[in-house]
Amino acid sequence: MNTNLIHELTWRGMIHNIMPGTEEQLNKEVTTAYVGIDPTADSLHIGHLVSIMLLKHLQMAGHKPLAVVGGATGMIGDPSFKAAERKLLTPDEVQHNVACIKAQLEKFLDFDSPVNGAEILNNYDWTKDYLFLDFIRDIGKHITVNYMMAKDSVQKRIETGLSFTEFSYQLLQAFDFLTLYRTKNCRLQMGGSDQWGNITTGTELIRRIEGGEAFALTCPLITKADGTKFGKTEGGNVWLDPTKTSPYKFYQFWLNCSDVDTARYIRIFTMLSKDEIEQLEQQHAKAPEQRLLQRALAKDITCRVHSLKDYEAAVAASELLFGKGTTEQLQQLDRDTLLSVFEGVPQFNVARSKIDGSIGVIDLCASECNMFASKGEIRRALKENSISINKHKVGEDYIVTAEDVLTCGCIVVQRGKKNYYIINVE
Repeated sequence: MNTNLIHELTWRGMIHNIMPGTEEQLNKEVTTAYVGIDPTADSLHIGHLVSIMLLKHLQMAGHKPLAVVGGATGMIGDPSFKAAERKLLTPDEVQHNVACIKAQLEKFLDFDSPVNGAEILNNYDWTKDYLFLDFIRDIGKHITVNYMMAKDSVQKRIETGLSFTEFSYQLLQAFDFLTLYRTKNCRLQMGGSDQWGNITTGTELIRRIEGGEAFALTCPLITKADGTKFGKTEGGNVWLDPTKTSPYKFYQFWLNCSDVDTARYIRIFTMLSKDEIEQLEQQHAKAPEQRLLQRALAKDITCRVHSLKDYEAAVAASELLFGKGTTEQLQQLDRDTLLSVFEGVPQFNVARSKIDGSIGVIDLCASECNMFASKGEIRRALKENSISINKHKVGEDYIVTAEDVLTCGCIVVQRGKKNYYIINVE
């Protein structure tokens, strides 16, 4: 067993707070630890990745990871550092989300190891039949209101209002820890720094009821160097589900990170070693315009979340904008990816009957689509050999046919190196 988990997490910048005795516990024996995930959507997003990587490193160090999907607590909503109460989910919504999240977690954790195989649990299973009167008698009497009120996550909501439902959340999470301590010998809970209050309530409950010792470890909440929220784009969250965030957009998110952010992210979100990262940083410093650090980060995390094939497709799609792409690469793109690649470029709609009947490139681009101010303008561009159809240079006599329609139902017209147009064939 590798006993250097805390050292590994420290150099990666993944420890915000740690309870005394945690390292000694990890060095002493194979330790079971858990991270909680509220199923507020049917996909994880990259904000969840820090906690998942904590479990990954824990397992790599020889310990046993538990991923506890909050089927019960997700029906309430954690108030920690939230400005307002969240929408409550129905049981059916929660169950659907739980099933989707399970499939994503399996890409990170080994569930088959006979020694320290990961497990996915749902706290709804041990909460659903627990009567309210039993809960407040067995659990509630051990934690005082003063203790709960002192938590930062509660204090920040006192002025704006905090429902009893939300106030009880830390007790429910503490009950999870107690249950896992009893049934799985779970001695450690990990999470984001905003979870410190909830986690330590659990360690206190275990101490008061069982006389046992449990531990807490939190990682920093990830922010961007410019102060904006990590994992947010103009389109919202960056999801792990390819139907919500395409592999191309996922890859582009990491590729476009700043140098400062990438230096932090590559330590947190990849399994690259310290030596590998430091070598990459040295190479990057010599030629930052090549974005070697960003490319290494984007490759590692895209392959892990999606696949090597999706990564290669994302790289090929990226090259399309910079003159390196081919007609064959365009043919391999689905419509969503193609529109992601050429996001913001002018689009035109043309009836398929026009294409099926064959139409000259001048008539298509000047008359049907108004890409050019006049036919004279496109003729000059054609004579200069600066017009391409689907990355293939064409001349004045070129006839556009159904064969020019890509498998996704579009035609890509390019003028020069940077001007693109999309024709949607309807």
